[in-house]
Amino acid sequence: MSSGQARRRRGAETSPPDEAAVASYLSEHPDFFERHPDHQMAVLRKQLDTERRRLNHLIARARDNEGLAGRLHALVLELIASPDLAAVETVLHGTLQRELKADAVTLKLFPVEEDADASDPVRSAFLDFVERRHALCGPLEPERDGVLFADQDTAVQSAALVPIRAGQLAGVLAIGSADPARFQAEMGTELLDRLGEVISQRLRMFRRAHG
Repeated sequence: MSSGQARRRRGAETSPPDEAAVASYLSEHPDFFERHPDHQMAVLRKQLDTERRRLNHLIARARDNEGLAGRLHALVLELIASPDLAAVETVLHGTLQRELKADAVTLKLFPVEEDADASDPVRSAFLDFVERRHALCGPLEPERDGVLFADQDTAVQSAALVPIRAGQLAGVLAIGSADPARFQAEMGTELLDRLGEVISQRLRMFRRAHG
């Protein structure tokens, strides 16, 4: 036997069977686990450990969300009491950096009228985005990163983007982090969506108050 054939034979002997082969074998030998109780217990223990970790993760996430919901409720009250846009931005910046452990927070607004300045980089990058119903979390496209965080000292690796729409004024609340895992695409956005609705409503009130 050549050395190449020997290596192929050893590889065939040591490579694990695929799932289909295992399933086929078990269907043909339904008494396998009865004849191998130790193996069955090991499989069950592994499944239980997996489910226990998953449950612990869900419980921890629920507790975090409950605490965050309470803190964001306080933020909403501060926003309602804010007399102008500058006060809104101050409240958002301080509270979101503290409560969401964000490294950068910015609120960018632009007009959406058809005759608005088409050269506005924020408008160009986010005109379609503001039609979204939900916030967007995850890594940023380079163009949007430059528009939102170019003047920040921190290199933003992940962000939560919240659409803002107040009549003919629209924009995005951007919450950035230097941690690439801080904001991920699969994150729930319910609290952020509610925050976006409150900000949008507050901006509409400002516009009505000033004609």
